Amino acid sequence: MLRSYRVLAFSLASLSCVNTAFADPPKSPAASPARPKQVVLISFDAAREISQWERSRALAKRTGAHFTYFLSCVFLLSPETRQDYAGPGKAAGKSNVGFGASKQDVAERLEQVRLAAAEGHDIGSHACGHFDGKAWSKADWLAEFASVRRIFENAYAINGIPEPADWHDFAHHALVGFRAPYLSTGKALYEALPEAGFQYDASGVSSGPTVPPILNGTTRFALPLIPEGPKAKPVVAMDYNLYVRHSDGTEKPAMADAFAERAYEALRAAFEAQYVGKRLPLEIGFHFTLMNGGAYWNALERFAGEVCVKADVECISFRDYVARQRAGQAQATVGG
Repeated sequence: MLRSYRVLAFSLASLSCVNTAFADPPKSPAASPARPKQVVLISFDAAREISQWERSRALAKRTGAHFTYFLSCVFLLSPETRQDYAGPGKAAGKSNVGFGASKQDVAERLEQVRLAAAEGHDIGSHACGHFDGKAWSKADWLAEFASVRRIFENAYAINGIPEPADWHDFAHHALVGFRAPYLSTGKALYEALPEAGFQYDASGVSSGPTVPPILNGTTRFALPLIPEGPKAKPVVAMDYNLYVRHSDGTEKPAMADAFAERAYEALRAAFEAQYVGKRLPLEIGFHFTLMNGGAYWNALERFAGEVCVKADVECISFRDYVARQRAGQAQATVGG
């Protein structure tokens, strides 16, 4: 019996050695494939209120985001200097959005522009008088763009404000992007943009997030339609459109919290659809105006505070996106 036990033990031991010797080595976990970082493009139209400049810059510092500010150049003219601007077919000193409140107000806004640019933000153009240029000719648009650049570059001198030494060189090269007032575009605009030195336009609207194409030398961005509300009806991803959706464009500050929640949920759902999906750039448009008791800015701060800080998300400006695109660089990736 003892002998048989030893034979059995030896046989099991031998079998164990054989199996161990010829078994495949354990596999290391497969590396996850590289994925592009999710790009989020947040912009502000008109860029008037000083407090909102400060608030947006503070949000950027908290989250590491870089924004685009589409500035209406009439806000760089005081009541005393408003005659320096005349829109196509309009009398001098006319504007659909007013002008700067005072010389001091203009000086403070110029300082905010300088600070934002120094912090890496993109300063774009929202034209001057916020007129609907859909029916304008190419010559009309070129005249408006000439006013934009002249007023922007000479804002200090026009208003009799001491000019920083580096302003003129900065201002001469700063404006590379444009968004049309009312998102009102036409063939003439797109013919004028490259001739006026603009590299990108952000006046479009699309059925959903998309990779912006380069057409006639201009990168064309588009605000996407995103699902919103209990019935997930599409709405342009812009605060004003949410304002009209929620309260027919009338102020209902008592509903601010409810509207903020709906706006946040819509923005977050649009983000998540790309974040777990194709990771197409997500564009979001805002104004400095506080609508419905600031509901939409509250939603934006919550949204940016959650997504812009992610390691695989980039909240960048249009200018930076276009610079990469023109350099032929692929979207930054994570993993791999």
